[in-house]
Amino acid sequence: MKIIKFPLLHHFKNSLCLLLVFSLFSSYSYAQNITSGIDSTSVKVGAQITYKIEVETDSTDLVLFMEGQSFTPLEMIYSYPVDTVKIDDKFNLIKKYGLTQFDSGHYTIPSQKVVIGDKTFQTDSLQVEIRDIVVDSTKQGLYDVKPFIEVEKMNNNWWRLPLYILVGLIILGFILYWFLWRKKPLTEEEEIALLPPYERAKLALQKLDDSQFLEQSEIKEYYSELTLVLRKYLDEKVYDKALESTTDQLISRLQLLKEGNQIDFSKETIKNIESILKRADLVKFAKSAPDIELAAFDKQTIEAEIDHVKEVLPEPDEEEKLLNQQYKEEQARKKKRKKIIISVVAGIGLIALIFTGFAVKYGFNYTKDTLLRHDTKELLEGQWVRSAYGMPPVNISTPEVLKRLESPVPDELKDKIQVTKFGYGTLLDVFSVNVTTLKTAAENPGPQQGGQQAQQKTGTIDIKEASEKALKQFELNKVTDITVKQDKFTTPNGAEGLKTFGNGHIPVGNSDNYVPGHYVMLHFASENVLQEIIITWKNDDVYAQEMADRIVNSVELNKAE
Repeated sequence: MKIIKFPLLHHFKNSLCLLLVFSLFSSYSYAQNITSGIDSTSVKVGAQITYKIEVETDSTDLVLFMEGQSFTPLEMIYSYPVDTVKIDDKFNLIKKYGLTQFDSGHYTIPSQKVVIGDKTFQTDSLQVEIRDIVVDSTKQGLYDVKPFIEVEKMNNNWWRLPLYILVGLIILGFILYWFLWRKKPLTEEEEIALLPPYERAKLALQKLDDSQFLEQSEIKEYYSELTLVLRKYLDEKVYDKALESTTDQLISRLQLLKEGNQIDFSKETIKNIESILKRADLVKFAKSAPDIELAAFDKQTIEAEIDHVKEVLPEPDEEEKLLNQQYKEEQARKKKRKKIIISVVAGIGLIALIFTGFAVKYGFNYTKDTLLRHDTKELLEGQWVRSAYGMPPVNISTPEVLKRLESPVPDELKDKIQVTKFGYGTLLDVFSVNVTTLKTAAENPGPQQGGQQAQQKTGTIDIKEASEKALKQFELNKVTDITVKQDKFTTPNGAEGLKTFGNGHIPVGNSDNYVPGHYVMLHFASENVLQEIIITWKNDDVYAQEMADRIVNSVELNKAE
């Protein structure tokens, strides 16, 4: 039998094998490029432990190390800058953290996240011992216990934004009052402007006498001021276009008013006004220079003719006086309305400016929630309480003290089951947290209260079954569309349990309306004991989510005495 070989196919198989080997080796080396460690596994209380993470990666990969208090129960006191070492075509990144703990005991440093490119990796958790400091009482003097010192409760800074707005409005109110609403003393020009036209004209002529125009032979300026006084008076009392009319146009208008029997001007008055106006035109435009005595005489003539015009002007009737009074009142209302609009716009602008400044610094949603006093934000930023609930105790930090709740047990099970329950809020509230401890007799497994039924198997309660019973209780409370995710959970002091979390739709009161909600359940079991923590909150509330995370991370279990 003759065997035919295909060199190309053989070469393809070899290449495929080599590619597979290189891929496995690449995956293995990539998975091994993150290491973590500590400089000492046993230190004294308060001493620093240096936690180090080393990452070997390509120069093109983006590497992110976590920041913040992610080392609970140890406390991070310092985050060192990343140290970078180049090795051939790769980089070796070294990130160090300074950790400490002020209570003796054995602790577990939780695994830390490291993001490389679009992948997230976890470091190994590490064990560390915090030792007591031994004190020789024969050499070290003993002292009495110090008395309790009252410490004021620390509040959050929610009051800053309203306070700044209030102070800004007070300052703005003072500025508006001082420059806008306050009755300011009138200037000389404002007092003159309030005088009637006749008195204003007489005062202007008197000031012209006090001027130095004639003494300084400034004839042109003198006649300009003289004719301006006359034209202004005629403009306000006789003809409203006297200021912009030429001499001929103005005289023609006065003649027309006389001939129409509207104003009984004398021929002498019209002639004198025409003569002086034309002489002023010659002075201003033809550079004529009349005698100073003639200029002074013209001023006296104008003064006399203003008196004559005042005498022949008809007295305003009652209707005209009423219209004039209404006009003045309307002008006053417009002025007041303008002041109000300016004040309101300035106040709104100031509030918007302060709000914008806080929004830029702290974010829009945070500023809005601070101003509107968001419920869960106040809980999150309030004074938290750490306490132990039940027996064996569940140590937990919560925004409010959990109150003991009634947990009725059927009479036939009272000798077999003991239930203690503590909680804040209910499923229908914005946020709720409940801690339940159930103890059963060793020889009698059975159902438990409050949706936490569990079965004892070989001396240990099945926490998965307890989680399922709690979810059933959700359904009995009309929660719909429940999604379920489960994961192992380990407390900072090493207790292992089951974490169940997800979301659903929670009913609003007794109505048929539903809102999105979220939940987290923690179940722990030991011989004859089931411990359950349930946290619920509504909507995509970032403050409630942060509270839930903080509560979950604070859970610690103690063994029963």
